[in-house]
Order: sequence, then C-alpha cells, then structure tokens
Amino acid sequence: MQSSTRSHFARLSRSAAPFALALGSIAPAMAQTAPQVPVAQDAPAADDGAQDQIVVTGSRFRRADTETPSPVTVLTADTLDKAGITTIADAIRSISADSAGSIGTGFQTGFSAGGSAVSLRGLGVSSTLVLIDGLRSTNFPINDDGHNAYVDLNSIPFSLVDRVEVLKDGASSSYGADAIGGVVNIILKKQFTGLEGSIEGGAAEKGDAGHLRAELTAGYGDYEAQGFNIYINGEYQRDGRVLSHDRGFPYNTRDLLAIGGNDGNADDSSLTQNVPTAYVGRVRQNDLNNPLSGATGSPQTSQYTALGLANCSRGTFTVAAGTGCKYDLTDMYRQLQPLQERYSVNGRVSYRVADNIEGYVTGSYSRSYVSIHGIPSAIRQTQPFGASPLTASSNPGIVLPVYICPTGNNCANAATPGRTLNPNNPYASAFANDPSNGAARIYYLFGDIPAGSERNNEVYRAAAGLHGSFEGGWDWSIDGVYARDNLSITQHGLINIAALRTAINTGSYNFVNPSLNTAAVRNALSPDKTTPSYSQMYSLDASITKALAELPGGTLQFAVGGQVRREKLENNNQNAALDTYGLTTASAFGEHTVSAGYFELDAPILNVLDVNASGRYDHYSEGFSHFSPKVGVKFTPIKQIALRGTYSQGFRAPTFAESGPRSQYAGFVTTTPPCAFQIAHGGVASGTGCTTGGNAYNLPYSLGRGVAGNPDLEPETSRSFTAGTILQPVSWLSFTADYYNVKKSKLIIAGPDIGKAVSAYFGAANLAAAQAAVAAVGPGYSVNTVDGADPLFPNALPRVLIINVPYVNANYAITSGIDLAATANIQISPGIKFTSRIEATHTFQYDLHTTTGVQKYAGTLGPYDLSSGNGTPNWRGNWQNTLDFGNFSLSLTSYYVGRIKEVSTDQQTAPFTTDCSASLYRSTDLNKFCYVNSFISNDLNATVRVNDGFTFYVNVKNVLDARAPIAPAAYSSAPNFLTTWHYAGLIGRQFRAGANFRF
Repeated sequence: MQSSTRSHFARLSRSAAPFALALGSIAPAMAQTAPQVPVAQDAPAADDGAQDQIVVTGSRFRRADTETPSPVTVLTADTLDKAGITTIADAIRSISADSAGSIGTGFQTGFSAGGSAVSLRGLGVSSTLVLIDGLRSTNFPINDDGHNAYVDLNSIPFSLVDRVEVLKDGASSSYGADAIGGVVNIILKKQFTGLEGSIEGGAAEKGDAGHLRAELTAGYGDYEAQGFNIYINGEYQRDGRVLSHDRGFPYNTRDLLAIGGNDGNADDSSLTQNVPTAYVGRVRQNDLNNPLSGATGSPQTSQYTALGLANCSRGTFTVAAGTGCKYDLTDMYRQLQPLQERYSVNGRVSYRVADNIEGYVTGSYSRSYVSIHGIPSAIRQTQPFGASPLTASSNPGIVLPVYICPTGNNCANAATPGRTLNPNNPYASAFANDPSNGAARIYYLFGDIPAGSERNNEVYRAAAGLHGSFEGGWDWSIDGVYARDNLSITQHGLINIAALRTAINTGSYNFVNPSLNTAAVRNALSPDKTTPSYSQMYSLDASITKALAELPGGTLQFAVGGQVRREKLENNNQNAALDTYGLTTASAFGEHTVSAGYFELDAPILNVLDVNASGRYDHYSEGFSHFSPKVGVKFTPIKQIALRGTYSQGFRAPTFAESGPRSQYAGFVTTTPPCAFQIAHGGVASGTGCTTGGNAYNLPYSLGRGVAGNPDLEPETSRSFTAGTILQPVSWLSFTADYYNVKKSKLIIAGPDIGKAVSAYFGAANLAAAQAAVAAVGPGYSVNTVDGADPLFPNALPRVLIINVPYVNANYAITSGIDLAATANIQISPGIKFTSRIEATHTFQYDLHTTTGVQKYAGTLGPYDLSSGNGTPNWRGNWQNTLDFGNFSLSLTSYYVGRIKEVSTDQQTAPFTTDCSASLYRSTDLNKFCYVNSFISNDLNATVRVNDGFTFYVNVKNVLDARAPIAPAAYSSAPNFLTTWHYAGLIGRQFRAGANFRF
C-alpha cells in the first residue's frame, strides 16, 4: 500500500517513543543491538492504520521491523540521560565496539589534542564514518597521527540527540565505502514544541573537575495541524582542570622505585636532565657571537655547576658530577584533565511544502575550547633548524658565552661598547682572556614561562532538504550540506630561536634566579604562536525509492541515488618559519571532488527470508575509482530465532595528509634506547634488562618519524562479513550474538619497517654506520636528525631524533571478534519494573601481516604507533541495571575493560612476540609489569519525577572510586596510565546533580 510523504513525516515526528519501546529503551552503556524482532512487538498505529516506520542506519528504506541483516546498536536519549552521559564523545566511547585508535580528550599532547574520535573495530578513525541525520560533516582540520582524518565528536550538539545508531559493519551504499569499520549516525530531534531545559552541576570528590552544564530548547508550531515547526536550541558545558599533582602516586610521577619499578625521572641522579635549575659544564665555543656553536671534545669538564643552587625548594642531591636540585616535572606541571568549554546554538525549520512534499532547513554553530598545560620548554642538546642534522659533534648544545654586550652582536670584539663578563657563566672570570674555551654549555627548563596550548574549534554547519512522493509508489529526497571547521591553536611557552640568541648574548634572561625575569623578557623569549587551519565540505545527496512488487514476505523495494561532495583542507604549518624550538612542522593541504552513485534492493522473498543487496561506485577527482558491493540476509525460521549475516567490500582513498604533495609531518613515539646503547652511555646491565646508570641520555625519549605525502599511493580496500543470531525465547528476555571479520588490504602505512630502522640505527658502532644501516632498510628510510652528543660520553653513538620513513601501501590487517548483548525487561508489579542490559565485545584477533611476519595486537598495547598507544583490549563490556518504581528511577551502569599486556609488536623486529620478555617497560622484573590490570568502574544515577514538567536527578560517577590500573609503558606524556580506557579511574568519584523542566 502506498503511503504519502506527509504520513511518513507525521509518523517520523512521533517515532521517538515507539522506537524506544521497540528497542527496549536500549541503554547507551549497554549499546545493545536490538534483539526483540523474533517476537515482534506491535508498533503504535498511525492515523491511516499503518505501522510506524523509520529508516534504520544502513538502509534507504523505511521499515516497521527495526532489525536489518546488519548489526546496529542504538543509544536513546532517555537512556543516555540515565547513564549520566552528557557528550557525544562519552556516549560513543561507551560502545564496546570502539577500540584501538579511539581518541579521547584526555589525550593532550598528540596531533589531535583537544579533539575526540571513534575507531570502530580498531580499524582507525579514518575508517569510521560519522554522520549527522544520515549526512556527512567536515573533518577536524588536524589529522590524527598526522594523517588519519575524522569528524570531531566534541563539535556535535548533545542536547538535541534523539538517538545514536551505530552500524557495526561496512556501509557500501547509502553513506560511503570508506566506512570500513562502521558508521555512527547521530540523529537529532526533527520537531519540538514548547520550552524545555536543564541545568546540571558537580565536582569530583577531591574538589576539582568542576562540571557545569545548561541547555534550553524552545519550539513553536504544530507540524501536523499547521504544517510547520521551528525550534532553536542552545547548550553550554564546562569541565574544570585536574592536575596530576592532585591525584598523587602513581599518576603524578615517572618514578616507580616504590613499587619495584624504575626511576623514569632521573632528576635525583643526573645533572643533565632538563629542570628549572640551570646546569652548566665548560666547553669550547666555535663562534663567540653564536651561542648555538658549542663543541664537544677537549677542553670539556665532567663537573657541572648548578646556577642558583640556593633556590632549590625540594632539596638537593650530590653525585660525582656535582650537586643539583630535586624535581619531579610530572608532579609540577602535568595535568590529567584539561579545561574544556563547549557551547553551541542550533535551529531547525520543518515545513510542509505540499501534501506530498516536505522540507527542512537546519543550522548550527558550535565552539569547543580546550586549555592544556604542559611541561615548559627546555634547552639541552637542542638542534636549531637549519643546522647540520647529521653531525652530533658540530652542534651539541647551547652555550652561555664568556662575554655579553647590550646589542647582542659583536660580543667577541673587546672594543664593543658595554661588553661585560656574563653573570650567568660561572667560568667567565677564569676565562676572560680565553673566551673560546670558557663557554658554559647549559641544560635548562624555562620553569618561569608557563607552557601549553589553547585550542578553539568552531564548526559551522547548515543543511536543507526536500523529501516527497508521487504517484506510483515513488519516494524521493534531496539533501544539501555545507560545513566548515575553523581551528585555531595558540601555543604558549615555546622558545623563539632568534630571541634566545639575543637573550643569551645580551644577558637579559637571568638563568641564576629566573624569578627575577620580567614579563617583557619572558614574552620576548617566548611569544605566543597562533596558527589557523580549516576544513570545509559541500555535499549534495539525492535518492529515489520505488515499491516494485509484493513478494510472499512483503514489499520488494528498490532505491537508487547519488552524491557529489567537494572537500578542502588547509592544515597550516605551525612552524613554517622554522623559528621556534619544539613546535611541530606538520601540514596538510588538498581539495577534491567526490562523486558517487549507488543502489539498494530489499527483497522479502519469504515470510522467513529477507535479502538485501546494494552497491556503490565512488570516483575521486585524484583518479581513484571503486565499486563496492554489499549483501545481507536475515532468516527467521520461527519467531523466537533469527539468523543474519552480511558481506561487503569497501575502500578508503588516501587522505590529503597521506597523498598531498605539500603535506608532511613528524610524528613522535616514546622510545627507550636498547640496553647495549645504554651500557655504552654508562648504563648498567641488570638481570634481563638494564638501568640508566643515572644518565638522563638513557631515559625514554620521543623518537620522530618524518614523512611526506605520496601522490602515488593507492586506496585501501576491505572485505568484511558478519554472522549472527537473535534470540527471544520469552517475551521479557532477548539475546544477540554477532561475529565479525574484517580484512583491510593495501594499508597506508608510515614506515612499516620503522622498528627495523630503529634497531639498525642503535645497533651501529658509529654515526656513519648508523646512517648506512637505516638507509639499507629500504627506499625512503634515512636518518633525518640526531641528538647532540651525550655530554657524559661524547664519543658514543648519539641518539637519533627523527628517521625519515615513506608512506606506502603495504601489508594487510585482519580483525575478528564477537559482539554479545542481552536484555531482560521484568515487570515486577504494576508499578515496578526492572531492566537489565549487558553488552560485551571480545576481540579474537587483530593481526597485521607484514613481509617479515605477523604482528599480533589483540590484548596488547599494540598498535603502539596509533593514537597515544592505548592498545587493543581483548574484552570490553557494559552492564546497566535500572529499577523504575512510580516516580523514581535508579540505574547502575558498570564498565569493564580487560587486562592488557604491555607489549607491542609494531615496536619490534621479526620474529615478533607477545611474550613478557618483549615488555615495553624494561624493569628488572619484566613479569611484574607485564600486564595492565583489568578495570571496572560504576556510575549510579537516581531520578525523581516531581511532576510532568519537572525532574530532579543525582549522578555519582565512579561511585566506588576505582583507581586506574598502573600502566608504566604508557606514553611519557601520560605516565603510568591509559587515558582511553581508564579515565574514570584517574579523576575518581564525581558528584553531579541537576534538574530538567518542560512547559
């Protein structure tokens, strides 16, 4: 029977409540794939007697049966509220299918600091498609890990969410073949009348992490009676900062000696660590006018002098090389949670153009602000840009000269007016007549200059569309979208190279007592660096559907459609002038046009058998083209059991960062020098590992991979299949199980043999041999930059700072696992209802197949090079229990993450192993720190409905105050913890209270 578009829209406007009922009000934490179809629940009838119908993500067709052949997880607005979730990022992260590569706001030092993204099946953020009302948006202007594109979840309004649907297999037809891992479709409210709002506040038990949230929506117009509806919405949220110091051990230090680990700070044993007290040792200066021209070799002293030793606030220590001040930089400067502030304004107009044509216009503006504190900038063996990168002895560090002069120029000339001995150089007097041999090489951290960044991300988005029908059973739709993401990053505390030279040569900066430096001196030395970048997208989608015939199982439906979109990215180089130490030089540029055509056929061949087939052809203006098919089957032999399965192919074109000829970046990963290298630099063999020997040169450090865009890259391709069952043996109990298997080929990888290159470098006897060994790894591999010589062992091999690696299509990855979910709805009495929902994902395998062997990631910290190295848990699960009695509701939501082994095969050379002997944390007892323990946190929510217009609630997050398990192998920027999986255990117990009202 043909239905008019008007009745479709009327039913859609009323669909939230029956849809929630049909799905059993699936909880966000439980993220259940709706399993109730085998025992179908009656949907409320529309005016014409037809069942309410909706479009479920993954198909173009309206249907009363919400179970498609593809597994779909649904998160409803009601259950999001009951779980105390207030952001899209937190909602999606609660889904157990979100895995390796997921980005949380707690990750503060990478390319995507301040952004948030989802990585379904662990296949990467660039293989997970995020939609708003089934339409694309523009990507975050900075690519994760320098090359993976994604939509920033922080930019999507939360208060308008009607539901979130997560398609957990490929979507080759409707949305794009690049959705290899799956699709997240955020569906917003279509109409609203009246006035509704809420306000919420709270804080952590320790008094920080202040939380404030407010939202207000006003709407007018009875769409059914008047033919139009208009609403406007605003929301605001602010989450306060949490300092590492305020959570104590082990989250505020890298020193784990107290529990049998290593002292990763080395501040109490080394005088060459970067700390707020300047340490100097006498060396030669080749150019008396250039403080960047210090040189190793004789004369050089093994004794170091601490400038301003009397200013130590945490005590001192004494070693053979001299006396120094005690510090713990993580405790002093790091933070666990940045300051975050978000607000947005959103509006929608829905209107009936004619009885068979409906239209809408939406517009939104959102701003996400993140303020991040970091460890201040340092000068050590700092390589200035433009210096010879491959000669460690030619430029081993920055020195304080014997003489200074007011102009900062020609200080080597005794006739220069105002030239005086340098008060910052303790050797100046003794070498007044021999200034070339009296320079003081300096190791120093600018503790008086606050460091960090502020990131403002503004997203503008507008969409409009017309949907209609005409005689003969035809339905059509046209939708257009424009979106632009403006990102501005302001960096604080970074040192300008020219200003540092001037400050040293004039003596304007006081290294002896930094507290005496004026604001003008600090600002001159470290001016703020603001860099704008943006991305934008124009898109036009059109489709038409037709009811072709009646089959024994229902209506045969056909859809055909097309899309054209224009995308552009300008991710500007923050250090284009190469004038600032420690500032990234990453950049990406590009624009293209993508056109696509697709079809879908749904054939209910029998009452018990439904077959869905679709295909999509995509063409990119760069020359990439690909056809991606998909087929799905659902078989329901009896109403208590349904079987389903899908097979699909997909492809992902290279991002602008990966293929753009002007794109380049250097990504950094925490690396520990091998024992042989450490021993050559004073380390000591100890059991199966080694200790640093008190030499800061042996500590874990950031090793960069330098890579440029490769226009010759090919797209990644994929094949995936799912197979599952839906069981409902009784009306109040349902269960689903879905197996998935995805193979992703022609992976776009930056330096697949980076582990081999690093090992080749450190295994060489000298710098020349190291260069040759790295180059021998393969085309595109070379040593880019080496550290300055070790001041304690100047003749030993220096550390490598950046290795050039190529972007290539190499290898393939296979991931497989199973999603499990169950729901019990028990009506205890007429006024009491108990609902229990549990969901879990078990990852069987996540294997990267390389030319030298198979790298296994499941259950480990691999892939460590990906998005802060939080790993791939074997198990993730959620369990929500809700008791509704009268006007009261009580919910307990539990989150589980399985234990993770602290090894990562992508940091090894073949043969690869996941044995504890390969632990990334090299302690004397490798087994003691081989695993990151499993973690469970619980959130409690209580709601009281005072009347139809007012509700009060209290939420306690991490109600049992579970502490995050220690993870010593985590990135040094997040010492001893994993931000993606254990964030609740870092912040601790939090209390929130709020109220909702509606008129």
